[in-house]
Amino acid sequence: MTTLLITGGAGFIGSNLVRMVASAGQYRLIILDALTYAGNLENLSGVIDGTNVVFIHGSINDGDLLKRVFSDYSIDAVLHLAAESHVDRSIASAAPFIETNVTGTLCLLEAARAASVGRFVHVSTDEVYGTLGPDDAPFTEETPLQPNSPYSASKAASDLLVRAFVHTYGMDCVTTRCSNNYGPYQFPEKLIPLMTLNALEGKSLPVYGDGRQVRDWLHVEDHCRGIMLALEHGRSGEVYNFGGYGERFNIDIVHRIIELTGADTSLIAHVTDRPGHDRRYAIDPRKATSELGWQPVHSVEEGLAATIDWYRNHSAWCESVRSGAYLEYYAKHYGTSL
Repeated sequence: MTTLLITGGAGFIGSNLVRMVASAGQYRLIILDALTYAGNLENLSGVIDGTNVVFIHGSINDGDLLKRVFSDYSIDAVLHLAAESHVDRSIASAAPFIETNVTGTLCLLEAARAASVGRFVHVSTDEVYGTLGPDDAPFTEETPLQPNSPYSASKAASDLLVRAFVHTYGMDCVTTRCSNNYGPYQFPEKLIPLMTLNALEGKSLPVYGDGRQVRDWLHVEDHCRGIMLALEHGRSGEVYNFGGYGERFNIDIVHRIIELTGADTSLIAHVTDRPGHDRRYAIDPRKATSELGWQPVHSVEEGLAATIDWYRNHSAWCESVRSGAYLEYYAKHYGTSL
């Protein structure tokens, strides 16, 4: 059975990917996660079995640990999702983003190269392309990199490292770039879970500026299918964009959440916009469609309603995350480490 190393597997996208792949039973999964604030082992409850799905607590910056992981578990391929990803946090302090997204990716690439890993899939973001005007065509894989936040700059740097390892060392790497994800297990600092939980609790709904920033919403399950298609069918050295054909104004997403939760529009509170806020993202995913056979299957309307239902029906998970109790989950439930 092929063994995959999934970094950041206890995070939002990572845990959804682990659940999807584990349910298919075609791969052995080794999950490496540092369990920072955004890593939550409750996201993987009922999945880790210690045999076909193994959890290891550790950092991608730990070269000695990586060497042992690649050796002891005979890793065949890497799905690299570990990243600091919240723009607001990068504006407050850029250093952790450089440490994880740039230095950490370099450490992982070096370890994978030394172990002669067959394929390395690097999961990135559309934010590396910068911002679009209202009438601009969506981003393609040929769009120049023009990151505008410390977060997106760190991801662009990691993308270029992956490119360099392909061209310099002949590594078999594929890079994917996605639009804004939403779905189950997303940490409630991001727009959709924050607005959903606040609306359900009758709390203020803080909207940056006029709320007319445009995002292309992609359900996390569609993204995870794309990652696996890139692993299995992507061409080495190529970039594949995954977008949901779901451009919406942020304020319209907020209004729809209000409708679906039965909240009141008076909860909306327009707050000072964040510095350098990109106005519009949109992805053209036709390369992924033509080369990988990928298409999103979730519409924004259906996916958003299902996501709100998930948060409504998982109040214990929400309370654990918002109270910080989830930070103790690892110590109580798992001791797997190297």
